[in-house]
Amino acid sequence: MRIADREQREGGRLRLTLVPEHLDDLWHLSHVVEPGDTVAGDTTRRIQRDDEQLRDTGGEREHIWAAIRVEDVEFAKFANRLRIGGEIVGCSREDQLGHHHTLNVEEHDEISVEKRWKPDQLQRVEEAEEAADQPEVAIATVEEGQAYVHTVEAYGTEERASITGPTGKGEYARPREELFAELTDVLRRLDADAIVLAGPGFTKQDALSYVEDEAPELAEMVTTVDTSSVGDRGVHEVLKRGAVEEVQQRTRIAAESKLVDELMDRIAEGAKVAYGPEAVATAADYGAIEHLLVLDEALREERRGEGDWPIDVDAIIEEAEQKGGEVTVFSGEFDPGQQLRNLGGIAALLRYRIE
Repeated sequence: MRIADREQREGGRLRLTLVPEHLDDLWHLSHVVEPGDTVAGDTTRRIQRDDEQLRDTGGEREHIWAAIRVEDVEFAKFANRLRIGGEIVGCSREDQLGHHHTLNVEEHDEISVEKRWKPDQLQRVEEAEEAADQPEVAIATVEEGQAYVHTVEAYGTEERASITGPTGKGEYARPREELFAELTDVLRRLDADAIVLAGPGFTKQDALSYVEDEAPELAEMVTTVDTSSVGDRGVHEVLKRGAVEEVQQRTRIAAESKLVDELMDRIAEGAKVAYGPEAVATAADYGAIEHLLVLDEALREERRGEGDWPIDVDAIIEEAEQKGGEVTVFSGEFDPGQQLRNLGGIAALLRYRIE
């Protein structure tokens, strides 16, 4: 995500001009754009012509700029777009004001979102912006005598290292372990969240064995993938198979799972934990929240006035953050989020036990 501009508006509203640079960014936007917001951008619209000399063909599509008051939001992940529908409240063609329109937002489309931003929503957008500047997934492709390391960026992949030199037998050959050691050093310096180790044959498995012995902290992040090539072609094979998306998803699930496991352990022990709306609200009043866990779908329902929690969830989030607590919004699509749903959709790891 790229934040192109910030503009403070009247009534405490903030207008952010945003450019989603990855499919993940569209998913993030689907969780922060909500009914009542004003979203604007370039779009196309079928417009009826009034020229009596022309036969009515049902209208022609024209490029326009439109601002809509949001009524519904849909993340169409299989179409790689975010659909935002609502009434046109501003437009480059005044005759379209008041009509309903749907903005189809795709990667690299610039839109502006004007609203009263809640702290966790701003945090989500800012974290998405930070993620675009940091390599999260590294792809290492290796075969006898050569290894390459690429990082996955929002704009594609970038080669970070090329390590070559014959291994095996011969006057100029060097031990395979030297190749593996250089590869391991490069991966250490990248500080990636996940590593895809790919290549043909058994060399990648031998490289993994070396990493397991010499850098076990890296080995825990490695997923192996069979490819027929190394370098750019090998990376293309990895991307084509969807391996990067899988490890990114697993990385998020792993972080959420760790929090839920700690939550369940504390519940079993009856120590430093609160779950359910009322208990969490009480913990917030005491300033005891160390880490707040909230289910995304429950959060959306509450903000739309469709939920039944007898609490102000946004006030709790703000209270927790002001007193140094962390906030994680869980996805209801995965098992950790489903476990949190069974506990009322909201819970907290506490600094101290509350009777």
